Amino acid sequence: MASITRTVTYGKQAISFDVKFRPRTTLDIAVQPDRSVLVTAPEKADLDIVDRRVKEKARWILKQQQFFNQFEPRTPPRQYVSGETHLYLGRQYRLKVHSAEHRSVKLIGRYIHIHTPTPQDTDAVRQLLDTWYLNHAKKKQQERLDTCFQHFAPLGYTQPTLMIRSLQKRWGSLTPTGNLLINRELIRAPRRCIDYVIIHELCHLKHPDHSNQFYEFLSSMLPDWETRKLKLEQL
Repeated sequence: MASITRTVTYGKQAISFDVKFRPRTTLDIAVQPDRSVLVTAPEKADLDIVDRRVKEKARWILKQQQFFNQFEPRTPPRQYVSGETHLYLGRQYRLKVHSAEHRSVKLIGRYIHIHTPTPQDTDAVRQLLDTWYLNHAKKKQQERLDTCFQHFAPLGYTQPTLMIRSLQKRWGSLTPTGNLLINRELIRAPRRCIDYVIIHELCHLKHPDHSNQFYEFLSSMLPDWETRKLKLEQL
């Protein structure tokens, strides 16, 4: 089994959670920003024990889910028209959509200028902006990874290969094969938050799980990580 979904009850509350089985010796319970619950368990873990552990942590899980409720998106769906604001590296920029023969996207001052032969085609505008974000994410995230890894290189670790991906439930992930996956949407966040995600994942080079030792190591590498994490969740 690689992954399964289970449910336990706590009073009148039903708690659904995904269980992922990995080659490890400890069991980890995490509440994601979208309020989903992820349990990472040893490959041969007894499911009854997993259920019991989730029940034991039920009060904490519900509290974390309630905490994340306050960060529900407050902005309406994007229309990709002139005047609309979009985030880039933590700052707001307004779109200016122009009719032009050639397609281009340029950041000038506090505006993102989009030139296209079809300015009324919002799908085309969205695709142009998404491509612009992706290209900048690849460049900026690599720069931040190179900078952040300077703290880990003296410890003898090999710098992971950066890969920008559309991740549904997390900002980043360090794979067993040495790839650092970063959510393409992270480019909208401030550099301080980007560094937090990268350093968090790099700490998994030493501690693959989220044990107390992991958080001690994270705190030694980034003492204000909790403040940065909260800022990221608010965005």
